[in-house]
Amino acid sequence: MHSLVVDGANVVGSRPDGWWRDRAGAAQRLWERLSTAELPQDEVVLVLEGAAKQGVPAGDQGRVRTVHAPGSGDDAIVEEARARAGDGWEVTVVTADRALRVRVEAVGARTQGPSWLLDRQ
Repeated sequence: MHSLVVDGANVVGSRPDGWWRDRAGAAQRLWERLSTAELPQDEVVLVLEGAAKQGVPAGDQGRVRTVHAPGSGDDAIVEEARARAGDGWEVTVVTADRALRVRVEAVGARTQGPSWLLDRQ
């Protein structure tokens, strides 16, 4: 099984399309793209933090599970990656954050940058 964990803040912030004026709307647009994208992973987990959480309810909706980070989005992403890798899943985390990449690779995940994901939608 293969899980794709998406750093919502980092992916949304990778393109200067005015996302900062409406973080909730930007999160909703990303969720919509993820829910219709043809991705090979068995599961897609979108991690949201801060104001972006208002754009998408937490929980499973179709093939995308949305997680609202209770604090640090990076900590929630690491925990999602750790849990799945610990269960034997192949995990790919989408982020450009170098420090986060080091942390998720330490728990057994691979990483890809935001353009890798956005170019598939």
